[in-house]
Amino acid sequence: MSAPGVADGPSLAERLATVTDRVAEAARSAGRDPGELTTIVVTKFHPASLVRELHALGVRDFGENRHQEAREKAAELADLELTWHFIGQLQTKKARQAREYARVIHSIDREALVAALATGEPTVDCFLQVNLTDDPGRGGAAPAEVEALAESIAAAPALNLLGVMGVAPLGEEPRPAFARLRGIGERVARIVPGATSLSAGMSHDFAEAIAEGATHLRIGTAITGNRPARD
Repeated sequence: MSAPGVADGPSLAERLATVTDRVAEAARSAGRDPGELTTIVVTKFHPASLVRELHALGVRDFGENRHQEAREKAAELADLELTWHFIGQLQTKKARQAREYARVIHSIDREALVAALATGEPTVDCFLQVNLTDDPGRGGAAPAEVEALAESIAAAPALNLLGVMGVAPLGEEPRPAFARLRGIGERVARIVPGATSLSAGMSHDFAEAIAEGATHLRIGTAITGNRPARD
């Protein structure tokens, strides 16, 4: 069965298999073990039924970047064993609600968000999001701010820092951006030993991210197909 919004072309299973093979090939080309990588399937705007199809195909890690949609899907699919990754910008006032379903939050980028998530149950794994652009309006902490923010996260009892996350800027070759992110991640790991993971790479640039050490890939349309039209 094809994903919603995809009339013709490869099936969902075929797209998943193709991406899995490409991820493995990119890992081997970089001298890495494909087993080191976690592929998170981003299901933004797709119905819960697509998540069920992907679960039947063996997928367990799913990403959402809109809180309301993520919460509704998690509730509807509570009968499945899934790991939900919240990958979008998170409002401080919604942070505690996100903890109810998200086992991993990839977008910790400010002190207020750390404070909102510092205590409570359960403990949440997280990434410190870095802004790789020159635009301060984009999501992510400025590179100069990461050490202080990493210290705050490390001091928060209910947060477990896995590493850093970033999005390659539009109009820029992705690999140099991911190389910058890797370097920033090394700075963070000196402050929080063990926070060595790297959340980077999407449908169009995951090979470059893998070459620079990405451990968590956030892949949407290459697997799910085009997003359904919104009313």
